[in-house]
Amino acid sequence: MWLAIGKTIVATVLISFVSWLSGKKTGLAGFLTALPLTTLLALAFSHMEWGDAKQSVEYAKSVFVAIPVSLLFFIPFLLAQKFNLGFWACYSSGIVLLVIGYFVHGFLVKVA
Repeated sequence: MWLAIGKTIVATVLISFVSWLSGKKTGLAGFLTALPLTTLLALAFSHMEWGDAKQSVEYAKSVFVAIPVSLLFFIPFLLAQKFNLGFWACYSSGIVLLVIGYFVHGFLVKVA
C-alpha cells in the first residue's frame, strides 16, 4: 500500500513540476520532459513491485522500441504551421498516429 502511495506522490510531483516549469522556462521543461524520467521511474517502480529482472528487461526492451514509434504523435505539431493546424487538430491527429504506432510497436516487439 505504501509503495503505491509513494509512487503516486513521486509521479505527481514530477509531472506537476514540469508542467509548471513549461510556463516559466519552456526550453528547460521540454528538455526535462524529453528525458526518460517516466521510464526511469516506471522501471524502478516495476522492479521494486515485482522483483523480476527478466520482466524488467522485457519492459525496457518494449520501451526502447516504443520511443521512436511514439514520436509519431509530434508529426502534426511539426506540420502545424505549414498546414495551418490548430492545437486540437494537431493533438487529435497525433493521437490517431499513436494508435497506428501502437500496432507497429506490437509487431516490432514480436519480431525483436
